[in-house]
Amino acid sequence: MNDNPRLDPPARVLLTKIGLDGHDRGSRIVAAYLRDAGMEVIYTPPWQTIEAVVKLATEEDVDVIGLSSLATDHLIVPKFVTALRTAGLDHVGVLVGGIIPDDERPALIDAGVKAIFGPGSSRATIVEQVTETAQQARQTRNASLWESAR
Repeated sequence: MNDNPRLDPPARVLLTKIGLDGHDRGSRIVAAYLRDAGMEVIYTPPWQTIEAVVKLATEEDVDVIGLSSLATDHLIVPKFVTALRTAGLDHVGVLVGGIIPDDERPALIDAGVKAIFGPGSSRATIVEQVTETAQQARQTRNASLWESAR
């Protein structure tokens, strides 16, 4: 039995890989975790461009984007977050998973990444953080919509 709170409607999560890293086994496992937890998961093949992911995030109206990096593709995440903000998607939560050296993690957090998951992160931790990030994204978006309607 799953004790994690579910959003209604379910959280919409885009899982992808930007850059040239083609190793996607971990992200496929995370996709299964999130689907099992009742989330809607949009999964892309590897080798996506920043522009393509921003476009897809807009079209799919996602709450969270999970980026996977097992090479050095995490170094373009700050540019990705900037592109999201430029597209008006600053409410969308960004999470990163994979091999991220400890000394490079602060740059990702400073860019706006909500959490970083390394190898061995538990299913419960991932699902909990994605759920929390989706809730925050919806609250931020709703507050922005409410403010613009005034």
